[in-house]
Amino acid sequence: MVALAATSADARPASAAGAEPAVEAAGVEFSYKGRKALSGIDFRVAPGEIFGFLGPNGGGKTTLFRILATLARPERGTVRVFGSDLADAAGLVRLRRDLGVVFQSPSLDLQLTVRENLVHQGYLYGLRGADLAARVGKALARFGIADRAGERAKKLSGGLRRRAEIAKALLHGPRLLLLDEPSTGLDPGARRDLSRTLDGLRREGVTVLLTTHFMEEGDRCDRLALLDGGRIVAEGSPAALKEEIGGDVVILTGPDPEALARDLAARYPELSPAVRDGAVRFERERAHEFVARLVETLPGRIEAVSVARPTLEDVFLRRTGRALGAADAEDADGSERELAAGESP
Repeated sequence: MVALAATSADARPASAAGAEPAVEAAGVEFSYKGRKALSGIDFRVAPGEIFGFLGPNGGGKTTLFRILATLARPERGTVRVFGSDLADAAGLVRLRRDLGVVFQSPSLDLQLTVRENLVHQGYLYGLRGADLAARVGKALARFGIADRAGERAKKLSGGLRRRAEIAKALLHGPRLLLLDEPSTGLDPGARRDLSRTLDGLRREGVTVLLTTHFMEEGDRCDRLALLDGGRIVAEGSPAALKEEIGGDVVILTGPDPEALARDLAARYPELSPAVRDGAVRFERERAHEFVARLVETLPGRIEAVSVARPTLEDVFLRRTGRALGAADAEDADGSERELAAGESP
C-alpha cells in the first residue's frame, strides 16, 4: 500500500472572498447498471464552508460521495478539489493528501484501542515517530477522547466512535473533510455533539462536505443542495431556501380530506391545497388568522389544524412533489446500496 505524505494543518490557506473553490463540479453524470445515478450535477463549495447534500435514500448522494472520495469516476463532467481535477490520475496521490473521509459504515477496528486506530491510520500516510505521537495526542485531546485512548473501540458509544472516526480522518491534516450520513445511528445528544465538532472544524478553516437525509443536519449547514433523482433541485442557505415558501405551512385533518381539498380549491384557488398522507396541506401568509376564519366557514369539516413555519421538508416537497423520506426508483433496485458497499461500477 502506498503511504501518503501528511500535510501540515498550519499550511491551510485562510478562507477569503473570491478564493478558489474548495470543490467545484460541472455537468457531472454517472450511470450504474443502466440507471442514471447523477444527471448533470453542478455546484461549488467555498473554503471553510460546511456544505450539505440533503435528499432521500437513493437520490444520488452516495454515488456523488464516492466520486468526491476518488472511489469512482464520473462518466461526464468535471470535479475539481482545490483546483486539482479528479480525472488527473497523476495527481490523485497529491489530491488525497487534502482529503479526510468518514464513511457511513464504521471504519474503526473494534478490536484495537482508540489510540491504536489512530496510529495505524498515521502509518498509512507515512507518519512515524515523534510527529505521529504528537498528532495522535493532539487528536485525542481535540475530540475529547484522550481519557478513552486505551480502551478498545468496541466499548465506545456511537457518539464517541464517530468522534474517533473524525479524529482518524483528520490525523494527516486534510483541508477537506467528507462525511457520508454522519448522524446515522446516533442519538440526539450525539448528533448535537457532532454538530459542535463540525462547527469547531469550520472555525479552524477545514472545509466540510456531508451527505444527509436528516433535516436538522441540513439546517446546520452554511449552504446545502437538495438532491433528488440524481439532480440538484434547489441550492442555497437553509434560511434562503425556506423563504421561498412565502408563508406558514397549514395541515388540516378531517373526516373527508379529498372533499375538503376540493372545497378549499373552489373557495380559495390561490391556496392550491393538496392531500398528503391523509391530510390537506397548503401554504398561506398570516395563516393563524386565516385558519380561524376557515374553521368557522366549514363547521364540522375540520377536526384538527396545524400551523408551522416552513422546513426543508416543505422546500423539498414543493420542488419535487413528494416527501423527503420517500425513496426513489434509483434505490428500488439497490444501485446506491451496492455502490455504498463498494461494488465496482
